[in-house]
Amino acid sequence: MSLDGTYDDGNIFAKILRGEMPCARVFEDDHVLAFMDVFPQARGHTLVIPKRSQARNLLEEEPQNLTGLILGVQRVAKAVRAALQPEGLVITQFNGAPAGQTVFHLHVHIIPRWEGQAMGRHASGGMADMDELKRLAEQIAAKIS
Repeated sequence: MSLDGTYDDGNIFAKILRGEMPCARVFEDDHVLAFMDVFPQARGHTLVIPKRSQARNLLEEEPQNLTGLILGVQRVAKAVRAALQPEGLVITQFNGAPAGQTVFHLHVHIIPRWEGQAMGRHASGGMADMDELKRLAEQIAAKIS
């Protein structure tokens, strides 16, 4: 999919927002929902999505929605850091399939990093164990301030 197109309200993140699909929920407020990535690139890989958006990517998002999104990303990233104590964090966002985007609902990745541990490829690893994701989500959620 290119940078242009029509929002598909059948995408997995839209279904998660509507409660039609489960997720290992980390945090939710009026603006964002954060949950564990089921195809993590590293232990603790967390996604943050805007709740009231039909933007497929950052370029389509309404400017007034970006403040709540980035503040949510920062809040969750601080909790990931406090809970898992990584040596670094990758915070990234893809726009269009050629850039690596696989779900066409605006989302931001928070990926903990440790020296000497390789990061998995985006969306190419196996599906994580849901019980482990729920434990990680609880651990991170406990550090949300």
